Amino acid sequence: MPAPTDTAAGNRRGTNSQNTGRNRAAPAVNRRARAYGALDLGTNNCRLLIARPSADGFTVVDAYSRVVRLGEGLLEAGRLSDAAMDRTLSALAACADKLARRDVRLTRNVATEACRRASNGLAFVERVYAETGIALDVISAAEEARLAVLGCHVLIDADGPPALVFDIGGGSTELMLVSPAGIGDAPPAIIDWVSMPWGVVSLAETEPQWPEAADRIDAYQRMRDQIWPWLDRFAARLEARGVREVQLLGTSGTITTLASVQLGLPGYDRRRVDGCAVETGDLAALCRSIGLASVAERARIACVGPDRAELIVAGCAILEAILTRWPGGQVRVADRGIREGILRTLMMRDGVWMAGK
Repeated sequence: MPAPTDTAAGNRRGTNSQNTGRNRAAPAVNRRARAYGALDLGTNNCRLLIARPSADGFTVVDAYSRVVRLGEGLLEAGRLSDAAMDRTLSALAACADKLARRDVRLTRNVATEACRRASNGLAFVERVYAETGIALDVISAAEEARLAVLGCHVLIDADGPPALVFDIGGGSTELMLVSPAGIGDAPPAIIDWVSMPWGVVSLAETEPQWPEAADRIDAYQRMRDQIWPWLDRFAARLEARGVREVQLLGTSGTITTLASVQLGLPGYDRRRVDGCAVETGDLAALCRSIGLASVAERARIACVGPDRAELIVAGCAILEAILTRWPGGQVRVADRGIREGILRTLMMRDGVWMAGK
């Protein structure tokens, strides 16, 4: 299924979510200095980047990230809870203030699996616009995959085999088979892709936080077992295409957190993590170790901490399953993805993208 083209969404100036990216162009001198915004509202996190064009693509001038757990309880209830929506609205209000202070005139604000799946997802989108002025664009899984690849494809080895790019989210996980090379400044093509309905929030809610070690072992295996059928079916499709070898590229909070632990960092450092390569066997072993630890033990691990101590187990189960299904070699880690893909799209549309020039 081909990924659809995107439409820009407005920010707090009341612009229509279908026409913001098509406003009359400002003079080029103004576009060069214009700030662009990219907001990604996921099942677990709310993230914002504000950037301006630069000689090497763009320079981030402001950022925001908050764990909101918008999809908390969604698996059982089928709807977004009042508490989750209130938490998320608070975060989005902070984003709206940043967009206003930075005088951002062109932004795209996307929402993913939680709003796609919830029975009251569209009602929440309308409430967000009424209370914050942020127009959320509920994107498809195909568009989510496209933007993730667009944001991190520069880390793919153009001389290597096809890349298997994976994005472990809060409510879903996308895997994309990507051509190793683009044409000129164009991104490489997505050859095939799949969206699994399991992310760190949705999978974690299938299992309680077991206090006993034996129970944690069984729970971790059950979470892995939820992932295996999806991976097996996708692997069979790749084999039918004649793809026997892939290079792995992972993006999301799960793999960046675990990579920082594997690197022995005392605290998270994007400069050390983004673009690093980690041995798949070592990272899979770390996943098992953290996945079987107690909540208190996980909270004491540098770069995990109490905020990620609960959900990191589900992320470990998903990541270990992927690394076990495609073993050997290394996995490249990307601290970039959907928001960077949005920024690139907006700047290309506005004629100010300068990467590679």
